[in-house]
This record gives sequence, C-alpha cells and structure tokens, in this order.
Amino acid sequence: MPQLPDPIMIAIPAFVALIVAEMIYARATGKAEFEPKDTAASLAMGLGNTVSGIVLGFIALAWFTYVEQFALFDMGWALWVFALCFVLDDFLYYWSHRFAHTVRWWWADHVVHHSSQHYNLSTALRQPWLSPLTFKFIFFGTWLVLLGFPIAMVAFCSALNLVYQFWIHTEAVKRLPEPLEYVLNTPSHHRVHHATNPLYLDRNYAGVFIIWDRIFGTFQAEIDEEKCRYGIVKNLGTHNPLKICLHEWVGIVKDVSSAKSLREVIGYWLGPPGWSPDGSRESSKIIKQRWAEKQARLKGGAEPPSGEAPAREPVATPAE
Repeated sequence: MPQLPDPIMIAIPAFVALIVAEMIYARATGKAEFEPKDTAASLAMGLGNTVSGIVLGFIALAWFTYVEQFALFDMGWALWVFALCFVLDDFLYYWSHRFAHTVRWWWADHVVHHSSQHYNLSTALRQPWLSPLTFKFIFFGTWLVLLGFPIAMVAFCSALNLVYQFWIHTEAVKRLPEPLEYVLNTPSHHRVHHATNPLYLDRNYAGVFIIWDRIFGTFQAEIDEEKCRYGIVKNLGTHNPLKICLHEWVGIVKDVSSAKSLREVIGYWLGPPGWSPDGSRESSKIIKQRWAEKQARLKGGAEPPSGEAPAREPVATPAE
C-alpha cells in the first residue's frame, strides 16, 4: 500500500501566503475585504479544526477500518481508481453538504463555516471543531469504503477536495471562462452559496464540480445586480471562537429542553435550521417563500408555487 501525504498539511504554507497576498491586494485595490478580528477568529477556528482532527480523528478511522472488512470489491491503486474515487467523493460531498444545510444537527457543526460576514480566503479556514462527533461520516463516507476504495485513498481524495475549495473563497476573482464556470465550482458560484440573500439561500452545494447542482436543481448563478450579503440569517455579533463553535449546539439544547412532545424534540434536533412547531421562526424555506411572494406582488404576476425565484432574473431583496 503506498504511503499518501496529507494534502491539507502540505497546502498550509500556500494558504498562509495566499491570505497575505489577498490582504495586500485588498489594501491596494479595495476589491476585497478583511476585518482584523474576523480574520483572527477564522484563523483560530482553522487551528482548532486541525487540533480536533488529530484528537478526534480516530473515531472515523475506527469506523472505516471496521467497515473495510465488508468491502464489495478490491479497487486497488491504479490511477483511474484514484480519479474515480475523487469524482465519487465529490458526489458524496455534494449530498453531505446539502444535508448539512437541511438537518439542524449537522447544521450546528457546519454553521461555523458560514458565520463570517466577510468573504475572503481566511473564511475558508473557518471550520468547526466537533465534526467527528456528529457522525456524518457514517452516512456519507462509508459508501466508498464499502465499494472497496482503500481508506487512505478516500482520505487523500477528500483532503484534495477541501484543498481545492480554499481558493474559491474570494471576491478578488470574478468569473472564469464559461466552460470552466459550467463544470467547476468557482468563486462566483461559491459566493452565492455563502450569501444570505433569499435568492441565493440553499444553493450551490458543490465541492469541486458544480455539475451536481445543475443536475439536482440547486444551482443558482451569481447576478451582478444582486450583490451577495454574507453571514447567517441571524448573525452572531461576536468573534469569540468558543461562541462561534458552540452557539448552535447551545440553541439545540435549549430548544429540546423546552420541547413538549417527541415530535418537537425530533423537529428541533433533526428538522431544518429555523424549524419551530408553530412555524413562527424563519427557516430558509419560509424566508424564500415570503420573498418570492413579495416579488410576485411587485411584478403583478402569479406567485411561484414553489417559492423559488426565476434563476437568472435580477431582483431586489427585502431589507433585513
């Protein structure tokens, strides 16, 4: 079995150099934004994520080692196997990422990455600390091991996927040539994903290949007239790493402790972010529905039945 390096550890010096370069570019041109406390919080979250991966990574490794004995095939180490593993890993990343936005238990972990109101390369490093404890790897990482891809190969391809995603967290790059924009996840596509505008909510879950969003109906192009507003629906107002890490977990505990039925417990735990028994809170579905209805009234047309906006039409968003 070949010894594979850790792409993330190799890439860290490049991450630091590129962040510094983007800072210089931002100061010289004003075409990117950095806020010192926000950047420091992102770097702290990235450091904590690295440490937690070392401390808690054995949980996923133990599971995959157990599952490996039930593998259907022995895929081997050919280059085409690496390529296939990379593509399938990205497909599973799409679904893992999509569920991280629609299941509150997983959103409590993933919301860390969306908590910055700025969008620059340091945002890419704003990562959660407790991911292994959510057990999401059981539901999405297991399949490749069961197919017979070596655990080391799966880990390597997953890390490559994350390394790729670093560079798309920037406003310094506007758009790539159209063929690349159609196939790859790009800064333009990922800005949409990080935006809180109703038009952009719950869109563009891709890791490397944006084609998954196009296939499964979650793609939304960035519109020049619809400037992205970053953060989460209710921004934290803090740069404290512990609060960034734990705020949604605390919210789940409070909601579950006040639940009046098993249905409410399950809803607060596994329902979409913003779920409430009486619908009084603002889930992304409710936000998009209200916004779409307002757009329909403004245009004097029929209300879109699904609550979705036309994919490419410039629109005005309501004030928050």
